Amino acid sequence: MYESTTREQALELLRRGMSHRAVAERLNVPRGTIGWCRHEDRRRRNEPFERVHDCPRCAPRPFDRKAYAYLLGLYLGDGHIVSKPRQHHLSVYCGDAWPGLIGEAEEAMSKVMATPTVSRRQKAGCVEVKSYTRHWTCMFPQHGPGRKHERRIALEPWQQHVVDEHPWQLIRGLFHSDGCRVTNWTTRLVSGQPKRYEYTRYFFTNKSDDILRICSGALTAVGVEWKITRKFGAPFNISVARRVSVVLMDARVGAKY
Repeated sequence: MYESTTREQALELLRRGMSHRAVAERLNVPRGTIGWCRHEDRRRRNEPFERVHDCPRCAPRPFDRKAYAYLLGLYLGDGHIVSKPRQHHLSVYCGDAWPGLIGEAEEAMSKVMATPTVSRRQKAGCVEVKSYTRHWTCMFPQHGPGRKHERRIALEPWQQHVVDEHPWQLIRGLFHSDGCRVTNWTTRLVSGQPKRYEYTRYFFTNKSDDILRICSGALTAVGVEWKITRKFGAPFNISVARRVSVVLMDARVGAKY
């Protein structure tokens, strides 16, 4: 046990914003003691515990909008949020074949919110990149019960402003999550002989009409020509095949890596 003056000093330093570690080192007491002092002070004040966070929407504070646009694309394409009473995390699944994508997903999460823990979890054929905080639902208000393609998905005005500033980052996130870059080929007769021709295409595949609309809107904004292909009569793919547009996509998006 420590004298009341030591406890009061600890609480005063904590209220100034110092970390538990820094207060413990200054007063030469164990970190656990500092945590206990904080807990007892909250109990006396009947103050609920609030985990430290750096949520840009709750603080509010400036955040890396370019990283957020990319992360938004990853989330809309192949991400989800688990939000339960005792468990909250954002997850993005990345194939083992694309270590660069795994690293970019991890980096984007850390740039948008640095405080939450970001980790990787190996699964069969893929890596789940996870970041733990309930505040991801603040950053992605599209979160809700059920699958994305079974409910309405719409960007809020502040999200649309970010997308308008960084449309290519949204496009990169969408195509890196639920898209692909492929090389098709065909043959034509030239002077009576069959000749093989190859051409590159980009596809973005998603069952949600709303997400397809968000993707096509961003493509139009940056001057990329696209068309919708259908499966069983319903919109399913966004295809980019025009040579000029493919050159743009190669320069700003590229294949997964």
